[in-house]
Amino acid sequence: MTTRTPVTSRTPESVDPLTLAVIQAALQQVCNEMDLAFSRSAFSPVIAEADDRSSGIYDRHTGALISQGELGLPVFVGTMQYSTAELIRLIGEGNAGAPEPGDIYIVNDPYLGGTHLMDVRFAMPFYYNGELFCWLQNTGHWPDVGGMVPGGFSAHATEVEQEGLRLPPVKLFKRGEMDREIYAILCSNMRVSDQRIGDIKAQAAALYVGERRLCDLIDRYGLDTITRAIGEIRDRAATLMRAHIAEIPDGTYTSEAFVDSDGVVNEPLRIALIVTKADDKLHFDFSNSSPPCQGPMNSVVATTYSSVYLAVRHIFPDIPLNSGAFEPLVIERPEGTFLDARYPRPVSGCAAEVSQRIAESVFLALVQAIPDKVTAAPAGSSGNFALGGFDPAKGSGYVMYQISGGGYGGNADHDGLSNGCSTIGISRTPPVEVMEQYFPVLFHRFALREGSGGAGLHRGGFGVHYEVEVLRGDARASFVMDHGRFGPPGVLGGADGGPNVVKVHRNGTVMIPEHLSKDQGIPMQVGDRVEVMTPGGGGYGDPFLRDIAAVRNDFRMGYYTADEIRQRFGVAIRADGTVDDVETARLRGQAGPASRMTA
Repeated sequence: MTTRTPVTSRTPESVDPLTLAVIQAALQQVCNEMDLAFSRSAFSPVIAEADDRSSGIYDRHTGALISQGELGLPVFVGTMQYSTAELIRLIGEGNAGAPEPGDIYIVNDPYLGGTHLMDVRFAMPFYYNGELFCWLQNTGHWPDVGGMVPGGFSAHATEVEQEGLRLPPVKLFKRGEMDREIYAILCSNMRVSDQRIGDIKAQAAALYVGERRLCDLIDRYGLDTITRAIGEIRDRAATLMRAHIAEIPDGTYTSEAFVDSDGVVNEPLRIALIVTKADDKLHFDFSNSSPPCQGPMNSVVATTYSSVYLAVRHIFPDIPLNSGAFEPLVIERPEGTFLDARYPRPVSGCAAEVSQRIAESVFLALVQAIPDKVTAAPAGSSGNFALGGFDPAKGSGYVMYQISGGGYGGNADHDGLSNGCSTIGISRTPPVEVMEQYFPVLFHRFALREGSGGAGLHRGGFGVHYEVEVLRGDARASFVMDHGRFGPPGVLGGADGGPNVVKVHRNGTVMIPEHLSKDQGIPMQVGDRVEVMTPGGGGYGDPFLRDIAAVRNDFRMGYYTADEIRQRFGVAIRADGTVDDVETARLRGQAGPASRMTA
């Protein structure tokens, strides 16, 4: 607990606009500093290098989001407020210990406002002058929490216990001291547990940074002013969101998105969305989606809601990150579908994969209404690849977890970004040099995946193509990815992006998984390799209307071959790299968009 005497104590009826702007930015900066402190002190590359983490400030009564940093994963924008609300509820019901100054709760239960088990949340009550003012929370992706396979991404799990250790809210830190008994339980259920102390201390230290910075802010402006500012910032976010929604034509817009399979039953899962726009509200109905599935591609409801929030914020990026922005978004709880997972459904793919299909369905629906503001579908897969084994040179086990980028969809203004981070976050692939130092692997390739961007007036961005070899010891490879069966859809006549491709090279043979983008526990020996080609983004608009100079530049850069240019864009490239204008005119005059819908 921190007891401070504020430098100023202001109680205006409303906060002046300049002060309001400064406080809004300062609250976000508190979260940014928590994020930076977390990444810079964590042991695991997935946090320290890939930034798979987030921090936020939450209401003491409801758990509603007050502020989240711009450096945190967007998918956590909704889930962390729900997990805070569940923590508050459990404390009120006596099912979690009452908070005291210096306490830090740990929780990863996906059914309590979480995501998958690897996303571990720390929540700390923030006191000012002896009174609970708010909650500080952060989430970090731990590389392993036990379960069937190293890394936790069990593609064939049929119940959540197979995915790892599930933690209800318990106090890992009590009055500032770590509970060694709870820590021992954690370590006894996780691989490479000796490294977890680094992530645990980093996660706690980030909260302490937030505590100090928030105290400084309240000292400067006074508790009353900060409280009033938080309320006004929330109200303004809601007003701004309503203003954006009001510009969308009233009506009903439908879309479909598909998950390749659930990892157990090799059939697609359907996300069916109906968006209804009326006045200044958007209503989202997923009730016609597929029922709960056997495998780990179920989504808990907090992740489903958060996926809608982040998709809308992609469309309207100027909306401040707080609970007010969510008020005009009405989401029907999708009971009876795989988007509302209940215990004991497995959920390891919900945050990283299903969430992106949900966001994709929002894009595909709203591009019909506001095509100038919405992109074609992005790669929409985090490319979760885990490799676990024993390194004889170091005499210890390891768990390597890798995230991969992909292509973004084209839009009304320009081509899609290549090798962009996932739709749900800012996480990026750790540098291969770092991965090679930490783990017994060698990257043979890490390059742009030419040809993967969907053709269009504005083409999709390109995915990546990497290949990694096991150098020492035996290992097991697992991956939970998506868009292997269907490439990211193009819109308004644009072509689909290239689908995900996974190949496992063992003993001179090449194995493609039955579920294309999902498999687990594949035995790997020295010299074996995993090759991954991530999806490209969907194309936007008729590709035969693409500027010929832009097409020629794509060829010059090696993005497409001459044959691909001819088939996808209707442009004839001669052997010397120049454009055959006569043949191009003939090609573009004969073909129509309906014949060019596949990349």
